[in-house]
Amino acid sequence: MTGSNQLISVHPDELKFHFELEKQSFCDLKVVNNTEHHVAFKVKTTSPKKYFVRPNTGVIQPWDTCFIRVTLQAQSEYPPDMHCKDKFLLQSTIVPPHTDLDELPPDTFNKDGGKIIEECKLKVVYMPASAHGNSDDEELRSSKQSPENNSALQHLKDERDSAVQQTQQLQQELDMLKRRRYRKSDPGFSFTFALFVGLIGIMVGFLLNLLLSSPST
Repeated sequence: MTGSNQLISVHPDELKFHFELEKQSFCDLKVVNNTEHHVAFKVKTTSPKKYFVRPNTGVIQPWDTCFIRVTLQAQSEYPPDMHCKDKFLLQSTIVPPHTDLDELPPDTFNKDGGKIIEECKLKVVYMPASAHGNSDDEELRSSKQSPENNSALQHLKDERDSAVQQTQQLQQELDMLKRRRYRKSDPGFSFTFALFVGLIGIMVGFLLNLLLSSPST
């Protein structure tokens, strides 16, 4: 499902976390600028101590896309009936062309003075960790692997997850460089751009290699 308004679209329209005690969980949001304007956004939550949002504020170029990672901090107890009342609010507004994040005025998202501030509300859903790991558990049970093989399989999965996360981080850095090139000419950009594209290619290749080399049932 998609949360949409005139300025931006948010995918998905709710934050789903695989909840497991004493472990972090994350959910990624894709925010799309649907206009020819520069659009600033800000993410708010009713429980700021429970979540880490990166980035929580930004400026999206015309027709461009931004990815936001919301991390649920490790929790020491389960919520009643796995029900979560936390809410997120993503505000957006048009800003002058080539506005940098550091240049946003403190009152950018204030509604005073007739300024148009659009809001997208997102609810939070907790899912049992077992729902996320059913396929892996069934794979381990059916294959009856030894503890050594189980350890090796878990190591491969950890490496795969790490490769995915690093690739996403590199993509965000690449998007940031692209936005900087949009604002001003940078003589060193071509080399940096090529370097990051190469790194992303390496990480994707590494991920594919891990997937192909993972033990099959």
